[in-house]
Amino acid sequence: MAAPQRGENYRGFVLLFIFLGTWWEAWAGQILYSVTEETDEGSFVGHIAKDLGLEPQELAERGVRIVSKGKTQLFSLNPRSGSLVTAGRIDREELCAQSARCLVSFNVLMEDKMNLYPIEVEILDVNDNAPRFLTKEINVKIMENTVPGMRFPLNEAGDPDVGTNSLQKYQLSPNRHFSLVVQNGDDGIKYPELVLEQVLDREEEMIHHLVLTAYDGGDPPLSGILHIQVTVVDVNDHTPVFSLPQYQVAVPENMPVGTTLLTVNAVDPDEGVNGEVTYSFRKITPKLLQIFHLNSLTGELSTLESLDYEESSFYEIEVQAQDGPGSLTKAKVLITILDVNDNAPEVTVMSISNSIPEDTPPRTVIALFYLQDRDSGENGEVTCTLPENLPFKLEISIDNYYRLITAENLDREKLSVYNITLKATDGGTPPLSTETHISIHVADTNDNPPTFPHSSYSIYIPENNPRGASIFSVTAYDPDSDKNAQITYSLDEDATQETSLSSYISINSDTGVLYALQSFDYEQFRNLQLRVTAHDSGDPPLSSKVSLNLFVLDQNDNVPEILYPTLPTDGSTGVELAPRSAEPGYLVTKVVAVDKDSGQNAWLSYHLLKANDPGLFSVGLHTGEVRTARALLDRDTLRQSLVVAVQDHGQPPLSATVTFTVAVADSIPDVLAEFGSNGMPVDPNDSDLTLYLVVAVATVSCVFLVFVIVLLLLRLQHWHKSRLLRGTGGGLEDVPASHFVGMDGVRTFLQTYSHEISLTSDSRKSHIIFPQPNYVDTLISQESCEKNDSLLTSIDFHELKTAKAAVNYCGLWAPLLSKEESLELTIFSRNRNALSRTALCDSSVSHYTAASYGKEESFPGLELELRVLSELRISAVRRSFVIPSLLTGEQAEGNKRDGEQRCGEGTD
Repeated sequence: MAAPQRGENYRGFVLLFIFLGTWWEAWAGQILYSVTEETDEGSFVGHIAKDLGLEPQELAERGVRIVSKGKTQLFSLNPRSGSLVTAGRIDREELCAQSARCLVSFNVLMEDKMNLYPIEVEILDVNDNAPRFLTKEINVKIMENTVPGMRFPLNEAGDPDVGTNSLQKYQLSPNRHFSLVVQNGDDGIKYPELVLEQVLDREEEMIHHLVLTAYDGGDPPLSGILHIQVTVVDVNDHTPVFSLPQYQVAVPENMPVGTTLLTVNAVDPDEGVNGEVTYSFRKITPKLLQIFHLNSLTGELSTLESLDYEESSFYEIEVQAQDGPGSLTKAKVLITILDVNDNAPEVTVMSISNSIPEDTPPRTVIALFYLQDRDSGENGEVTCTLPENLPFKLEISIDNYYRLITAENLDREKLSVYNITLKATDGGTPPLSTETHISIHVADTNDNPPTFPHSSYSIYIPENNPRGASIFSVTAYDPDSDKNAQITYSLDEDATQETSLSSYISINSDTGVLYALQSFDYEQFRNLQLRVTAHDSGDPPLSSKVSLNLFVLDQNDNVPEILYPTLPTDGSTGVELAPRSAEPGYLVTKVVAVDKDSGQNAWLSYHLLKANDPGLFSVGLHTGEVRTARALLDRDTLRQSLVVAVQDHGQPPLSATVTFTVAVADSIPDVLAEFGSNGMPVDPNDSDLTLYLVVAVATVSCVFLVFVIVLLLLRLQHWHKSRLLRGTGGGLEDVPASHFVGMDGVRTFLQTYSHEISLTSDSRKSHIIFPQPNYVDTLISQESCEKNDSLLTSIDFHELKTAKAAVNYCGLWAPLLSKEESLELTIFSRNRNALSRTALCDSSVSHYTAASYGKEESFPGLELELRVLSELRISAVRRSFVIPSLLTGEQAEGNKRDGEQRCGEGTD
C-alpha cells in the first residue's frame, strides 16, 4: 500500500486501512488496496503479482491485465515489478463526491485460464479543496426597526472533501451590530446565520460591510470568504412564506426539454413593493444551473436539457423567496428521476481466444465478456442467450461477467469457423436487446492421418518400357490443414524380397508419382508387390499405407524359336524322308517351335512359305505337321526343298523360318543313288557291295539314333535333378528356349519321330532319311540282352569289293553325332582275326582318319562295328553292330553271342 506521508496521524490512518484491507480480502475473497488521491502517475498501489501468487515476469506470460467497468482506466500493471500503479491523476471528489468512503472496483483477468480476480482500491481523501461559497458577495436587507436577536440565514460554503478535510467552522469579521450563529442541519451541513445584536439606525449608517470566512479541518486548514453587504431599509412588516416547506416531484427521465416540473409559491401580505416576491436558487451547483431553470416571477421550475436517470436519479435544490425590501425565506425542492427502459444492454468483450485448437477439452473458457444495462430494476436485468446447436454454452462468473466455454469436443474438419451471436436482452417493457458477433476459428491439430481412396491398386505396365518413365500416381488426402496436411510419399522396402525395390521403382516424395528405374522384361518377372507410405508433416506425424501390385504386360518382343528340325552346324539343310507310296496326308515331319512370350504373342501358326512343288506338301496351321497334300508321282523330283514360316500373333507379328529337304524314295538305295549322283564317284564294280553296306549302315544308324535319344533323355533327367538340388540361384537369361520344353514333351516327340535318322554323304552334304523301328522307349540294357533282342541287321552289299569303299561312307553317320561325340567305324574280315580298316569320324564331317592293317582285299561279306565315343559327363556309350553277310550259320551264331557280350559291356 502506498500513500503520501502527511504526519503521524495520517500514517496511522493509512495503516488502519491496510489492516482493514487485509481483513476484507481474507473474508470476502477480494484484494483490497488504498491510495491517496492526487498522487503522481505510476505511484505504487499494491503488489498485485505477489497477491495473485505469481512472479512479476509471469504477468505478461500469462496475459494478466485489468478489465474495468468504467471508460477511464485509473490503474495499470507494472510488468517489471509486478505491482499495481496509478495510471494518472485520481480525483476523489470527481469519483465519489461527498461519499464517506470512495471505493473503485475493477477486475484482473488472467487470460491463460480466463480467471477473474476482483480488486477494490479505496481512494483516500487529501485536503485539496478549500471551502467555497456559491457567490462571492451577498446583499442582506434589514429593517431599521428590527429587534435585536433576529436571525438572517446566510449562504453556506461547500467543501467537496470529506472527514476532517471538509468544512469545519465559520468566522464573522468583528463588528458591534452583528454576530454569527451556526446551525447543524439534519443532513450534516452547517448553516451560518447572521444575528442582529443592536438596533440599526438608517440615518446613522445605511450600509454595513461584513466578511464571513469558512474554514476546513485540513493540515494546514484552507478557507473561503463571503462578502456580506447589510442594507438598512424602512420598515417591512412581513416576510414571504412558502406554501410548503419542502417540495417533492418525481418525473420520468424521458420527459421533453422545457417541461415544467413544479411551481413554488410564497406569499407576502405586505402591499406594494413590500409584497412583491421574487424567486431564486439559494443553494445549487453550477452543473444544476445548466439542467434546471427557476422563473423568478412565477416560481416555475423547468428543465433546460434532458434528464438522465443513469447520471443522477435524485436532485436536491434550495430556493428562496424575497420581497421588495429584501426579506427572504427558503424552501427545499426534491426531484426524483424515474427510470425508463431507454438503454439497451451493453456487451463488452473483455477477453477472447479468436483461435482455439480442435482438441480443446470441454469446459475450456474461450471468451469473457461483461453485461450491463444502465437502467435499473427490471429494466436493468439482463439475460444473455446463444443460438442453439452450437458446441458452446454460457456460464456466469462474478458480478455481471459471463464466460463462453466449450460444451463438447470440436472438429475442425466439420466446421473450421464458428460465427457466434450473443444476444443480451433486458427485462423492460418493451424489452431492448443487443447482439454481439464474435468469430471463433478452430485451429487444426494433427488428428487425421492421410488416407488413400482405395486400399490397394493394380498397375499394368507393358514390358520394354523406357527408363525413368512415369508409370502411376498415388494421391492421399488429409483433411487437416497447413503442415498437418502436407504429405510426403515413400516406398517401403520388403525384407522378404531378394532384390531392393529401389532398383526397380522410385517415387516422387511430393507428388506421389511412381517412376520405373529400369526397363521391365515380362520373361524375367511378371509381378512386383510394393507398399507406399504417406506421411503428413504434423507433430507427431501420422501415416497410412497402400498396397500396389505391379503387373508387367507381355509385348511381342521375342521371335519364335524353332526346336525341330534343328539345322546342322555346318549350314546345310536337314533331310526328311517321304516314301513314294505315301498317301495324301502322310506325316513327313513336324516343325516344333516355342515362343517366350505369352498369350496371343505366343500363339504360333505355321505356313508353307516356299516349296519346289507348292501343291505337294501342306503344313498344319496350328500343329506344324508337314504332310503330303497329294499322292507322289514318278515325275516328282526326289529332293523337295521346303521353307516353313512360324509366326506368332503379336502386334506386330514376329516370325522365324526353317528350311529342310524332303527326300522322296521307296528305299535306301534310291536315296543313296540320288545322293551318290551328286556325291563322289563310285566304282561300278562295287555297286552290289555298296548297296549292302548302305542298307546295313541305315539299319544300324536307326538303332544307334534310338539309343542316343534314350541317353539324352537320361541325361536331361539327371541334369534336371541336379539343377533342383543346387537351389534356385542364378537367372535364366542364358538358358536356350529349348530347355523350357518339358521332358514329357520331348519324350512324346521322340516317341513319334524316333524312326527318322539323318545321314550326310561326305562333302556334298546331302541328307537321307529312312524309317526304322522305334527304340526310344526301350533302352538297350542287360534286360534286353537277356531277351535276345540283339540289334542285328543283315545287309547284302552286292558290289562291295574292298574295305576302302565302305570306309569312304563314314560321313553318312556324322549328322547323328553331337559336338561331344565321334564315331569309330571298324570293318573286320570274315574270320574276325585280322583288322582290315578303321575310320574315326566326328560331327563336323570335315575329316576322318583311316588305319589299314594288312593288305587291301576284297571280301564277299564284312563285319561292321560302330563305336560312339562321348565326352559327356555320363559314362561313354559303346555299341557294336555285326553285319553278317554270306556267313555260315555257325559264324552267325558266334557273332550273335559276341554281340550279346558287347551289349552287356555297353550298358554302363
